[in-house]
Amino acid sequence: MCKVAVKKEDLQKYHGKDHWFPLQPVCADSEVQGKVHLELRLSEVITDSGGVCHKLATRVLECQDLPIVNNQCDPYAAVSLLGPSRSEAKKTKVKRKNNNPQFDEVFFFEVTKPLSYTKRQFDVEEDDVDKLALKVDLWNASNLKFGDEFLGEVRVPLKVLGQSGVHDAWYFLQPRDNGNKSVKADELGSLRLNIIYTEDHVFPTEHYNPLRDLLLQSAHLEPVSASAAHILGEVCREKQEAAVPLVRLFLHYGKIVPFLSAIAHAEISRTQDPNTIFRGNSLTSKCIDETMKLAGMHYLRVTLKPIIDEICTDHKPCEIDPVKLKESENLDTNRENLRQYVDRIFNVITSSGVSCPTVMCDIFFSLRESAASRFQVDPDVRYTAVSSFIFLRFFAPAILSPNLFHLRPHHPDPYTSRTLTLVSKTIQTLGSLAKSKSANFKESYMAAFYDYFNEQKYADAVKNFLDLISSSARWDQKSIETPIMLKEGFMIKRAQGRNRFGLKNFKKRWFRLTNHEFTYHKTKGEGALCSIPIENILAVERLEEESFKMKNMFQVIQPERALYIQANNCVEARDWIDILTKVSQCNRKRLSTYHPSAFLNGHWLCCKLSADTAPGCTPCTGGLPANIQLDVDGDRETERIYSLYSTYMAKLVKMQEACGSKSVYDGPEQEEYSTFVIDDPQETYKTLRLVISAVQTLEQQHMQYKRDKFRKTKYGSQEHPIGDQSFQCYIRQQSESSTYSI
Repeated sequence: MCKVAVKKEDLQKYHGKDHWFPLQPVCADSEVQGKVHLELRLSEVITDSGGVCHKLATRVLECQDLPIVNNQCDPYAAVSLLGPSRSEAKKTKVKRKNNNPQFDEVFFFEVTKPLSYTKRQFDVEEDDVDKLALKVDLWNASNLKFGDEFLGEVRVPLKVLGQSGVHDAWYFLQPRDNGNKSVKADELGSLRLNIIYTEDHVFPTEHYNPLRDLLLQSAHLEPVSASAAHILGEVCREKQEAAVPLVRLFLHYGKIVPFLSAIAHAEISRTQDPNTIFRGNSLTSKCIDETMKLAGMHYLRVTLKPIIDEICTDHKPCEIDPVKLKESENLDTNRENLRQYVDRIFNVITSSGVSCPTVMCDIFFSLRESAASRFQVDPDVRYTAVSSFIFLRFFAPAILSPNLFHLRPHHPDPYTSRTLTLVSKTIQTLGSLAKSKSANFKESYMAAFYDYFNEQKYADAVKNFLDLISSSARWDQKSIETPIMLKEGFMIKRAQGRNRFGLKNFKKRWFRLTNHEFTYHKTKGEGALCSIPIENILAVERLEEESFKMKNMFQVIQPERALYIQANNCVEARDWIDILTKVSQCNRKRLSTYHPSAFLNGHWLCCKLSADTAPGCTPCTGGLPANIQLDVDGDRETERIYSLYSTYMAKLVKMQEACGSKSVYDGPEQEEYSTFVIDDPQETYKTLRLVISAVQTLEQQHMQYKRDKFRKTKYGSQEHPIGDQSFQCYIRQQSESSTYSI
């Protein structure tokens, strides 16, 4: 086994660069971590005979961050005083199941022989001190026959005691020197790595206000290409490094939807062909990808994980390439296995619209509206703009590499990976709504397999799913949104009692739900007998069977009354409850409690209260998971964005120059400036000036912080432990101001 080792202080040197690192042999004694706190005290002791000797008191206080070995950590310390003619060791007690043990044990070692009775001063010769060192070994007590496991060691030359005779410091644990023969680097080879290293020093929130305000205003600045967030995407080498902190910042402050809507609308406006929408790795596509990963992780788990777990466990043969088919396998059997997996995953995806997180639905709504407005002659663009994300960039990659989306702990084996690849390719094509889907496959066997799914019901299921997830759940969007039919069918409803003397009987009606309203009709195609605006739905809950002695009933609760409905079966009742909850879950006046039974004969059957306006007696089920709450530190994300601006300061200055060139000369762009998107040079220049000013202010604060920290942080403290490379420097500093006679 081989390894690559990079010192922490060198990480910044390799940041963002490809570099070849020499491989080193792996040794258990060299893989250490953690730190130890030691206190050393050299004292003068008068012996019983009247002589003077010197003893070293070594106190092992505590350790931190020790490794877990074989699912346990039972550490103890072995303390030794080493010299040319001595080596005595003592041990602490074992601390069971603790990788941050508190030892607080003291050990005494005799350092010098008693001197002449006539000498009153304690003299320690420098040569003697040079030859003595304290060694502390950390071990994990093991019950295995192979013995205890080495965790790390520290060697402290007694020269560090200096004139005071006292030394108190934290030390990083170091590998053990086994005296093995070194292996030349070129004998083991080398490994090419690209290291991304970040170290955040986050200030109090007020330090970030100017830069954070600039960033959060991005969604409302015209044009959005002149905003601070868009500028960050322009100057970063990779869009991904800008997208990650931007998305987390905007999610934290609840402004991700307007920001993504603004940059998506701008990108669509620049797109000439509807077939190329969001095909590139733009800031928009990277930001939406990152948002889906953060907000949609739970959605993926409840949708895909059960079937993917089954595929990985069962190992059913699904190879349909005749060239790769094993002799023991049957092509028709494999096709059927694969078809069943694709069908199941397709059905679970297209029926999962009610579980799609609200923030994703709002983003998809914005994409759909912008695409439909830009390409009015293309009736399918409203679907492809959404499917290019939810299928091509969300579901298909999660099926292909479930470990990257935390659906599986490890990358699947090659056999299972091949099955997942075939499923992913088919699902991706099903979701793309391409005109000629068989032509999308380069392989003839895939085109032949796809004939199984070349039916209109699959395209209809995809469109219904895309309609649902791209229907905004926010009531304030309804005035500009085209109504989308989400579900319809016959059910039985009880009269709501809107007429004082009307009969409260049950009648069969045709129900129709759009993203604007819930209506019922005497029969399909006739005018609505009643219309309930979506924003008036306060809760959708099951109704207890005892209310009317009828099964499969649910209630749609409105401000003045509840509509009681009976579905044809329990599955249909669940579907209606889910989809009604989905479209109404962001209504501002949603109830927190409800009555699970009906109001009959002057009282509620559930709680017996007589007032029909009495608050509910049971908590609402809450329906579906809505917006995902993320553990995001807004100041830390702003600090990371500042670091990116600082890294690419030269590009910010170049962009300023490009703005000046465009606004003054209004001629052809210089080639070095042509990579920047600058729609409005004056507005972009203003934003750049504010960004650069805010970044420079933060740079000055960071420099002052580092100066203050350097002055205040003691070397050898818990925050700044001593490492092996630092011994000589530390001792040298001590020797410049110390002598070794006490």
